[in-house]
Amino acid sequence: MNVLLLSPYPERIAPAIARTGDRAYAFDERIGVEGVTGCGADFIVSYGYRFLIGADVISALSGRIVNLHVSLLPWNRGSDPNFWSFFDDTPKGVSIHRIDRGIDTGALLAQERLAFGPEETLARSYAALRQAVEALFARSWPAIRAGLQPAHRQKGVGTYHRSADKAPFFARLPLGWDSPVALVEDMGRRHRACLLDTETIQP
Repeated sequence: MNVLLLSPYPERIAPAIARTGDRAYAFDERIGVEGVTGCGADFIVSYGYRFLIGADVISALSGRIVNLHVSLLPWNRGSDPNFWSFFDDTPKGVSIHRIDRGIDTGALLAQERLAFGPEETLARSYAALRQAVEALFARSWPAIRAGLQPAHRQKGVGTYHRSADKAPFFARLPLGWDSPVALVEDMGRRHRACLLDTETIQP
């Protein structure tokens, strides 16, 4: 089987694909259905891909496109899930899901919940999440490729964030990605308290 890896770091997941005898092809630019069919892709694995996959590609490879996401879906769909899991105090973990026409809304194939202590930094927790989702993919890929991995719909509303949403808060972190997650959690608590006070005084 020919597997198209849409990722800026395909070398992180290509070995798991090679172990099943599949051929992996890497691409990290915007791609349409012509490009997908032109390379003979039978399956697509997306990991850190920065472009939306078009409806034409989704239709052409229905049920054969999966995404590796570093959040415990449905929490923290969209951009910067690691940051928002601490800021919003939501569950942390990793997910592998089918891609549909929404953003990180497809049926779940595998998940793993993680926990982090307050001394962790954003950078270290992100590295741990990446390692966890890559290991989860390696364990799950044989069943996923064979169509044997059970899938279930995501439950609950969850949360979603755009890339620009993080900017005003991240700019206040003196150490950037090396900031302790406890600092991000405290920032989120103060922000929610401020919103609550604002709602309370509305006429």
